[in-house]
Amino acid sequence: MASESSYHIYPIRHHGPGSARSLERALSAAPPEVLLIEGPSDADALLPFLNDPALTPPVALMAHVQGHPERAVFYPLAEFSPEFVAIRWALGRGIPVAFMDLPAAVTLAQREQEAEASEKADPDVESPDSTQPEESETAPDELRSDPLAALARAAGYPDFERWWDQLVEARSDDAAVFDAVAEVMTAVRETEETQERDLLREAHMRQRIREAQKGGQSLAVVCGAWHTPALTAEVLSCEKKADAALLKSLPRAKIGLTLVPWTHGRLTASSGYGAGVTSPGWCAHLFNTSQHVSASWLIRSARLLREAKLDASSAQVIDATRLAETLASLRGLGLPGLHELTDATRAVFAWESDLPLRLISEQLIVGETLGEVPSGVPSVPLAQDLAAQQKRLRLKVEATARELILDLREDGGLERSQLLHRLNLLGIPWGVAAHISGAGTFKEGWTLRWEPEFSVRVVEASLHGNTLVRAANTVASSRARRAKHLGELSELLEVTRLSNLPDAARLTLGILDTRAADADVSELLGALPPLARLARYGDVRTRNGDDAAPIFRTLVLRAGAGLPNAAQTLSDEAAESLQRIIAAADGAVRLLDDEQASTDWRSALQALDQTEQIHPLLHGDAVRRLRDGGALDEAEVQARVVFALAPGGPVTAVSAWLDGFLGEQGGALLHDAALLTLLDAWVSTLDPDAFETVLPPLRRSLSRLEAAERRRIGEDLRGLERQQVVRDVNDELGMLVIPVGLRLLGLTP
Repeated sequence: MASESSYHIYPIRHHGPGSARSLERALSAAPPEVLLIEGPSDADALLPFLNDPALTPPVALMAHVQGHPERAVFYPLAEFSPEFVAIRWALGRGIPVAFMDLPAAVTLAQREQEAEASEKADPDVESPDSTQPEESETAPDELRSDPLAALARAAGYPDFERWWDQLVEARSDDAAVFDAVAEVMTAVRETEETQERDLLREAHMRQRIREAQKGGQSLAVVCGAWHTPALTAEVLSCEKKADAALLKSLPRAKIGLTLVPWTHGRLTASSGYGAGVTSPGWCAHLFNTSQHVSASWLIRSARLLREAKLDASSAQVIDATRLAETLASLRGLGLPGLHELTDATRAVFAWESDLPLRLISEQLIVGETLGEVPSGVPSVPLAQDLAAQQKRLRLKVEATARELILDLREDGGLERSQLLHRLNLLGIPWGVAAHISGAGTFKEGWTLRWEPEFSVRVVEASLHGNTLVRAANTVASSRARRAKHLGELSELLEVTRLSNLPDAARLTLGILDTRAADADVSELLGALPPLARLARYGDVRTRNGDDAAPIFRTLVLRAGAGLPNAAQTLSDEAAESLQRIIAAADGAVRLLDDEQASTDWRSALQALDQTEQIHPLLHGDAVRRLRDGGALDEAEVQARVVFALAPGGPVTAVSAWLDGFLGEQGGALLHDAALLTLLDAWVSTLDPDAFETVLPPLRRSLSRLEAAERRRIGEDLRGLERQQVVRDVNDELGMLVIPVGLRLLGLTP
């Protein structure tokens, strides 16, 4: 501990449970009258909320530019973070506590300047991800970002916490530990160049320390170990004028500050957080477990495996504990660390599968814990409205994925569905639609998982309105006006109905009706599926507003009138694209089952069948759909097949026609023996070169069938060959057995 009579520095490792325990003991042993913590100095107003019983870490201080919430920085805090422990220690005892690092307003303003300069230098460079937390140790190498972990590795310990426990926690004098860390950091910084941003941050910290010293009270400073040599009393004295000049005229942005829930996953170094740890769940375990650390960890692991229906007995826990202790001894460690426990777990629990290790890694080593913030934390009105609805509808915010099935016939299920659809419309995919089995349209399946960046998106969405309904209405209306295609409008119309946004739905429907007059055939057909779903199933969701069926009929009529012309003189690729659109439109017409729309669609397909210059793929597709719809009888279908397979036609055209006629399922060959006979006869007449040309598309069509169905067709074809052989019989020889048969039956003497 570097000290003067009333000034103490406590160098810590960010998010280090060992540092947190030692810091709490040191503060209790020598309580200061004022406590300064490394953190954005303009966030002091949020400090009281960190001691609120309703707050559950991990959380993050969030600072964002007002009017541009996507420009944000985060300062995460976990229950095992020394800064968080020190803040709660001070607030619980009524000791004044404040942040001392560079204000977030300055950090954001500097980022804006850097982004503008980078964009001018290289316009193609992407802006950094605003959801990444602000690094408390901003340095390009590991020594600066986590100097204590680097010291642990230099001492031969792969696990920093085990090194800290071995050399620090076993001691009774925590003050000596901090003094030793400060001495080591001083030696390290003599050989390392300090970055410009670190110099600026440390100058601001020194200024805050000087301001706190004016009251003559005893002062304690908690900072990252890297900054310790720059905050000593000697440096405070000699850098006073230089600090004032360095901090003069710093840019500042107008910002908003709040607390948002955070997750253990976002505390990991692998998430991009420079001051992150490898295993937040393990750190939390170390912080909350004072005795039998290894045994209790393996007990938790076994309990988790048993919940997942995997073998994990008490005997295995004992064996794994002994193995971990033996590994630690062989590796020269006083206590087993996470590496030893993981190796023991792999040997005892996961000898035949890697599933146990994956479960333990996801749910224990990282541990997707999601924090909670008190209701009184300053936030935008939209966030308050969302929190109120989540509470009213009993939708718990969790970091782990949770399946949810809603019954839309119930008020609660319907309101939950509308909330999730509105959030998706606002770009906040808390719920992702999931497939559910069973018939009926009154159920919806969702997978819920809250991510920390959703807090940023809520702030961004607040620009559109102070409530979810207003914000969603504004976003939907804006998207409707900007939509370039009818398909976008019809999909948006479906979303607005699912979200129960009648104003936006009416606007979207009006724009859709207006633009339909100038749309091409592909656009008109592409807009049909969402409209059909909406008109067919809207009543289940208590829809309001205009009926979508009339506009659906109008689109079918207009598309049908232009379809024959649109199908002519197309390339193979364009024909395949149009066939997919026609298939979706045909399914939409059958789904809605509207008499007028069905009649108009049948007329369009008949016109397509009678047009001579259309692509053969589309012609075959039209014949199949007319056959399935009962518009063509078997004789008419066979006549068209015979004409399409007539000798002398281009083989590629015939194969394309067959591809369209057989369709996606190819079921016509299973149920139509006459068609199978015609196809077999046509293939038999092909010369070798023509057969090689037609084989790939024919195989593609038949590959859509299941193996059993293809086998059945093969057996049917062999049956056709047997029938041909049976037809070539000698009648005279056959008559010779008749007298013998009659005599055996006793019918003749």
